[in-house]
Amino acid sequence: MKSFERADRVSGELQRAVAKILTRRIKDPRLKSVVISGVRLSRDLRNAKVYYTMHRGDADRIKQAAEAFGSARGYIKRSLSDYLELRYMPELTFYYDTSFDNGFRIERLLKLVQTDHGSYHQ
Repeated sequence: MKSFERADRVSGELQRAVAKILTRRIKDPRLKSVVISGVRLSRDLRNAKVYYTMHRGDADRIKQAAEAFGSARGYIKRSLSDYLELRYMPELTFYYDTSFDNGFRIERLLKLVQTDHGSYHQ
């Protein structure tokens, strides 16, 4: 069984903290439907890749959210000190998480195959 590294534990805390900051402190309407889906933290805890998704994320809304994260990056980083006790706050980079869109697309294709050919076998 793999033991969890500190970066793994802090990633979970960072994910919860960023989600709280988005819901409680950020008033930007471009980030209202954003959900933080994951965080990958470097082993030295200096860099964090924050992944987000959104309901009905068309290309324009995704672009607007990316711009909003660019504007709010410094505020979010400063606000993290209220939630985390780290010597250094990590540099944050935000990425749109396409895995949910891909899963939805696959599900839609499977339903299409099912209706075209009757029921499909798993």
